[in-house]
Amino acid sequence: MPVIPIAASPHGPAGATGCHDDDGRIRRLELPLARREFLKGSGILIGTISSGSVLAALAPSTVWALELKQLSTSEGQTLMAMGRVLYPHRKLPDAVYALLVKGLDAKADAALHDGIRALDRSAGGSFVKGDAATRLKLVKAIEGTPFFNTVRGQCVTSLYDNDMAFAVFGYPGASFDKGGYITRGFQDLKWLPAPSKQASPPLYLG
Repeated sequence: MPVIPIAASPHGPAGATGCHDDDGRIRRLELPLARREFLKGSGILIGTISSGSVLAALAPSTVWALELKQLSTSEGQTLMAMGRVLYPHRKLPDAVYALLVKGLDAKADAALHDGIRALDRSAGGSFVKGDAATRLKLVKAIEGTPFFNTVRGQCVTSLYDNDMAFAVFGYPGASFDKGGYITRGFQDLKWLPAPSKQASPPLYLG
């Protein structure tokens, strides 16, 4: 079965695919195809991208896989679930939250392993199997701890600084060197209502 192995990119933070800013457009995801038997590591996360998702048109396959070096499969699943509690986005597929796990896997230490085990124990054995209310309660209970801060800090870069998230949120890339956004999508935000004429006067271009 062909899958997309999610790997770190030299263009951005560990686990991110990077942003192509040369022309400000979201490019097709440059992820090589491989076969599942070539993915070897401590653990493996595998999932699919919905065929109706905007990401389906950018990736060469709707099936993705993440090879873990230091974390187990169950630990990776727990971190993905925690990431969704911290930064919930229904439109972001698990493939994006897997980038969070990739970033944490690269710097996993004893404290991270202990934090994951403690989170699972507090959930009665499996944080992943808990309902939404239980997960939220358990994550709030550890707010401010080193483990919590480590995962939250990685979320900021891994979840938002990658081409998949840019495509989902409609971010077209950097625009400063092209004159800004005034004439390049200043009012094309699809998730916001159209402003009134009083709130959005005619453009002033000097």
